[in-house]
Amino acid sequence: MSKFYLRDDIAAHWGEVDPFVQVDRLQGRVYRQVATRRTLRVKVLGQAFFLKRHHGVGWLEILKNLVTLRRPVLGAGDEFRAARVLSAAGVRVPEAVAYVERGDNPADRESFLLSVAIEPSVSLEDLAKEWMQKPPRPEQRWRLLNAVADVVALMHKTGVNHRDLYICHFLLRPDSFPDNPELTLIDLHRAQVRLAVPRRWLIKDLGALWFSAADARPTRRDAYRFIRRYCGTSLRAELQQPDRLAFWSAVGARARRLHDEAARKNLVTLTDPFDV
Repeated sequence: MSKFYLRDDIAAHWGEVDPFVQVDRLQGRVYRQVATRRTLRVKVLGQAFFLKRHHGVGWLEILKNLVTLRRPVLGAGDEFRAARVLSAAGVRVPEAVAYVERGDNPADRESFLLSVAIEPSVSLEDLAKEWMQKPPRPEQRWRLLNAVADVVALMHKTGVNHRDLYICHFLLRPDSFPDNPELTLIDLHRAQVRLAVPRRWLIKDLGALWFSAADARPTRRDAYRFIRRYCGTSLRAELQQPDRLAFWSAVGARARRLHDEAARKNLVTLTDPFDV
């Protein structure tokens, strides 16, 4: 195996059998299936896990990414590394209990990641839809907004950008809300880990986050509250700096572009994202 990690209890349970044989025997509810990746909820040793099984992406997909100056996602390795880095920094992510990769050829490399299922939980996307019918009290909304800002700020300070930072990828533990919202960040398979996140990737993450919160009907006041919490400084100090004002304007523009693209496909019907 090119890369190999098994938590002790999983290693003992699987014994000497090839880990790929073991995971390919697992059955469960399929949550997502595309040509090169399958995600399903399974049970091992009586505990619920999510399994992401990656197959080779092929040279065509690799070349398409390289032509557009994007680093291709070749398997579960990016998610495993990001989860380890974020967990060490204090960001709640699903615990990875098994990660195995095989194959030297990047086009046909195989891998899988087995992570603990976060249960019970509710995604912020589903919660936002509930709020459309029954809005929360302002202080409840603000506590959750602060919790999201704290997770995103710590992730970015750690040098990780998500690349799919939509509110559906935040899971809330129901019994922690509204007093002290406990959030888990999921779906890190496209995440990138560096010493520092480049500006353009910060903008992409934050723009996607704001766009995806449309169902919660965020206000300009919500946006300012998020900025203040994310930056850890006063709003005046942040937005009086021309470069920082330009940054947040770019975030708003990114959110609007995503909104307009979705509207053209009849995927959204709610209010437009904010512009600072």
